[in-house]
Amino acid sequence: MERKSKIKRTTNETDISIELELPSIKKSEIDSGVSFLDHMLVSMSKHGRFYINLNCSGDTQVDNHHSVEDIGICIGMAFKEALGNKAGIRRFGNAVVPMDEALTMVAVDLSGRSFFRFEGKSLKGYIDKYSAELTIEFLRSFAHNAEITLHVNQLYGDNKHHIHESIFKALGQAIFMAISEDESLSGKVLSTKGTI
Repeated sequence: MERKSKIKRTTNETDISIELELPSIKKSEIDSGVSFLDHMLVSMSKHGRFYINLNCSGDTQVDNHHSVEDIGICIGMAFKEALGNKAGIRRFGNAVVPMDEALTMVAVDLSGRSFFRFEGKSLKGYIDKYSAELTIEFLRSFAHNAEITLHVNQLYGDNKHHIHESIFKALGQAIFMAISEDESLSGKVLSTKGTI
């Protein structure tokens, strides 16, 4: 079953439009105004087997914070809308992904409850013009607006690029597992409550 959504969000700091398709093997089209984030989101969507068409015009002359955070908000909103009542999907997903010397574990629960936790070395410094700590802002915004539980355990790594890529790829893999359909559910929601 294909799930789709469209999100448009405009503030004094950013103007963002998103189209999302779950699942999909189409190559995502991303123009966030933040080149490194573009690379990470393309990687996440590829390994998550979803398509995202994202355009963001943000106040990057200030810095990239507003764009990265607001993109996390919008992608989260898009996932929440596309997943609907979450009937028939596995709900839980996890992945452990190496990127050369870096290793990250991610677990997700499409629970309807917003929670985010990051464990590991502090993400500090810059990757070109991208402030590494913005990845935490993206992940938090995404989890809270998608209304999912998201745990990220960055186990180890030295190269900043590899560390971030292992995070985004692991998130994509975990999402793919969680949104995958389970025929044994016969279209029901995987919850003792009967709803998520």
